[in-house]
Amino acid sequence: MSKHIEQQRFMCAIGGMQTVVAIPRAVPILHSGPGCGNMVAGFFERATGYAGGSTAPCTNFSETEVVFGGEKRLEGIIQNTYRVLDTDLQVVLTGCTSAIVGDDAAHVVKRFSEEGKPIVFVDSPGFKCSNFESHELIVNAIIDQYVDRYAYNNTGREAGLVNLFATIPFQDQFWKGNTEELKRILEGIGLRVNVLFGPYSGGVEEWRSIPRAGFNIVVSPWYGLSIARHLEEKYGTPFYNFPYLPIGGNETTRFLRGVMEYAASLGEGVPAEAERFIEREERAFYEELDSLATFLLEFRYGLPSFVHILHDASYVIGMSKFLLHETGIVPKELFVTDNAPEEFHDRIRAEIASISDKKTIPVFFEPDAGLAQQAIYDASHEGRGLLIGSGWEKQLAKDKNYDFLSAALPSPYRLALTTRYAGYKGGLRLIEDIYDRALDSYN
Repeated sequence: MSKHIEQQRFMCAIGGMQTVVAIPRAVPILHSGPGCGNMVAGFFERATGYAGGSTAPCTNFSETEVVFGGEKRLEGIIQNTYRVLDTDLQVVLTGCTSAIVGDDAAHVVKRFSEEGKPIVFVDSPGFKCSNFESHELIVNAIIDQYVDRYAYNNTGREAGLVNLFATIPFQDQFWKGNTEELKRILEGIGLRVNVLFGPYSGGVEEWRSIPRAGFNIVVSPWYGLSIARHLEEKYGTPFYNFPYLPIGGNETTRFLRGVMEYAASLGEGVPAEAERFIEREERAFYEELDSLATFLLEFRYGLPSFVHILHDASYVIGMSKFLLHETGIVPKELFVTDNAPEEFHDRIRAEIASISDKKTIPVFFEPDAGLAQQAIYDASHEGRGLLIGSGWEKQLAKDKNYDFLSAALPSPYRLALTTRYAGYKGGLRLIEDIYDRALDSYN
């Protein structure tokens, strides 16, 4: 039986085209109806990139293609894309209509691949899965169809080189800033980091070095794990999994020390300056918190004392740990909105349960934000509340007289360019954003 979801925070599978857009000089080609690219552009906002959203090449599948098939049209679009766009990689994504009709898009792509073109095919009809899962499908397809063919001849392990799989491009509106911060702190402990996406990656050249990594790092409770497992099976590359976004001093240090211990367990030496880097970053972080102490004491009755969070699982866990332990804001009802597969629910619950040994924090796996909002409407807690969610929660926060921070998609009420919430610097930015909004309510 189908279920209608109100205010969905994720997209269908073809929304994974943004994974391609995030790779420098890579272009998605949609074998789909003309509305798919526009729909993706509308959901993610300001996310066109090199050739994404409504500018992505598309076969504009119509009634003619439904009747006669669209393989010839796809072939022409691919040829014209090579003529018009200067690209390093093309990724063909199929939509619902072409999948239902039964076009053999894989065969069309294979012909170009056999000519030496760097091109990849992904079966991504919207009904197959969400864009969280299609992100993994796309990355694995690029590994199988591009990296395998174009990887450097020397695929031996390079000690200190890691591939990072963390935030999902554009689905996380802070992905660029988070990626930069994670790369910065991992390099701070002596690693060389392939981030694969965004301006801090080396583009397809970096992808070609994936098999050389000594190990992989996954920062997520579930998405990205299938990529790491695939690489482990394919190249024998082990991986370290940190199950949420590390935010602030406590969790970022825990993350870095976990990576260091894992590297040591593989026989990779940890440079002496790694601990000095952590000490320096902690000192700078807690100096700011010390400066904040007087402010928090003076305004303690006029600042948020509890929080509701509606976000994907990585953010829900990471923000909850940070807010409770480093700002004293107590998590109340939490809502995981990313439609995480049920096999990961117990793991996410266990992470939430570990946040506090004094009280139970309720967590709900609720992709239907209408139901989540109703639960918050019905909840009653003493003190001043904070609501962290998407732009859809702005009116709810107003109705409940809560402070509001827009930190999830869709987010029409803020502009995020290089904002980050990950790491030491991200924790400070999150504090700034929360208390800025609290202070703005005073006249």
